[in-house]
Amino acid sequence: MTTTHSSPAVFDAREAEASLYMRTFARQPLTLVRGEGVRVWDDTGREYLDFLAGVAVNALGHCAPVIVEAVTRQVSTLIHTSNIYRTVPQLQLAKLLIDNSCMDRIFYANSGAEANECAIKLARKWGKLNRNGAFEIITALGSFHGRTLATLAATGNRHYQEAFDPMPGGFKHVPFNDLEAMASAIGPNTAAIMLEPVLGEGGIYPATQEYLHGVRKLCDDHGILLILDEVQSGIGRTGHLWGYEAYGIEPDVMTLAKGLGGGLPIGACLSKEHASVFAPGDHGSTYSGSPLVCAASLAVVSYILENDVLGHVRLMTAHLLAGLEALKSEGDAGISEIRAFGLWMGIEFEEERAGAILDACREDGLLVNRTSTRTIRIAPPLIVNRDECDRFLDIFGRACFSSR
Repeated sequence: MTTTHSSPAVFDAREAEASLYMRTFARQPLTLVRGEGVRVWDDTGREYLDFLAGVAVNALGHCAPVIVEAVTRQVSTLIHTSNIYRTVPQLQLAKLLIDNSCMDRIFYANSGAEANECAIKLARKWGKLNRNGAFEIITALGSFHGRTLATLAATGNRHYQEAFDPMPGGFKHVPFNDLEAMASAIGPNTAAIMLEPVLGEGGIYPATQEYLHGVRKLCDDHGILLILDEVQSGIGRTGHLWGYEAYGIEPDVMTLAKGLGGGLPIGACLSKEHASVFAPGDHGSTYSGSPLVCAASLAVVSYILENDVLGHVRLMTAHLLAGLEALKSEGDAGISEIRAFGLWMGIEFEEERAGAILDACREDGLLVNRTSTRTIRIAPPLIVNRDECDRFLDIFGRACFSSR
């Protein structure tokens, strides 16, 4: 077989995708080639304001200098060793995350799904050792925990599961923010409850204070683990470093990814000492916690802590919410509800117009996302400024009216 190479100058990305890529993504009609801060450019040179940030991944924006510097330094020093050996960036990041959370131990992964897989395995072994072999995990309807088979089974949405039935067993799903339903689901085989503090993929539905406090008490009363999936809510997205801090509770296990690497693929499963039951050989990963991604993540988390990014998130959240509420008050905009938790917002419409609004925004130079036919979701970089928020409000407002 002869291999031919096309130069970037004549490369047709759409044609290449159509002939080469598995049909897994319904992509927007853009090929992005460059990013800086809260802006990206496509292959025609057109600029866009990015209010999706790689689905809440680019916490410090595109090509943040602090990340570029850290990666450039590390890539010329040590890229990969496997976990047979210790490396300094891995342990420096571990100390930073543990010192700034309620957790005691960490295992690195390469994604949110892998971090959740680790938490599921941890809960199963913990149940075997501490609860007479209990193995079931209770999750919420409307949740999203990943696309591996186990995390898909944990996800409370049949839409994602049906093509891959039968699902692995060991999971129960109950309505979110329904403490009575959660209490009724706990049985002798229950090892853990696994929840997102905020349902992200469903369109930004925060847990109530009463609910998470009640779930924490249920776990304590029944002697089971509380796992919080902070893949999206962690790393400052909510205006707190961790979503659980906004509720005044502590989980036994917490999973992270998304913004943790600021654009590089990294996840983590953290636990308290009493839940850290893995022994050598119980779990592993070839790539996880590499010096390269840990150096990037160390730069991200350090920057957030040292530059009051959390305070900035709270300020920009208030500014965006005020603008969106003003837009909502104009009945012709058709907004029925705004759900927000930090720089993470779901904007619900009275009619099924989310697709048209998304298209109108893109045509006017703004990138957002939709989670349903009625819901637009935004998750801009945490460093977004007031002028960029105002530009978003202007473009988004025009899209709301023009799409009617």
